[in-house]
Amino acid sequence: MTTPFAESTDLIEVDAHSLDDNFFKIIEKDWFLVTAGDKDNYNTMTANWGGVGYLWHKKVCFIFVRPGRYTYQFTESSDLFTLSFFDDKFRKQLDYCGVKSGREVDKVKECGFTPYEIDGGGITFNEARLVIKCRKIYRQDIDPGGFMDESIAKNYPQKDYHTLYIGEIVKVLKK
Repeated sequence: MTTPFAESTDLIEVDAHSLDDNFFKIIEKDWFLVTAGDKDNYNTMTANWGGVGYLWHKKVCFIFVRPGRYTYQFTESSDLFTLSFFDDKFRKQLDYCGVKSGREVDKVKECGFTPYEIDGGGITFNEARLVIKCRKIYRQDIDPGGFMDESIAKNYPQKDYHTLYIGEIVKVLKK
């Protein structure tokens, strides 16, 4: 990515317990960006599958990335990933980041986003209204043999099963 990074941000750290967002809505309907990598080499993609919760005595997020996505290699090789949520006025940009590949275009530049490196690592964007920074603590390839509802297989006509990542929430930033 060639887009210059912001030196500062108006995102401030908040306690995860203070969030009042409806995560069913903001994940499923509003979408979010999953970003992994470092300041020198990162990628982002739009997602709407995932969740937040409490597991192994930790606040966690879980996301799913297909191996064919360019962001997959960054998620695999990075210890951190971020989930960045935006106001509705950025819907076209989120759509763009979901259909274009970072292999072919600089999505951040094309969307007019301003990347920002969070203290301690992790990439987000100044335009985000909410950012959840996670430290990867678990990964597992989805095994279709575990589907107990046969309708789930319809999500994988090409058998390109997701990889599940669970990340411990290490920082929450909000406008």
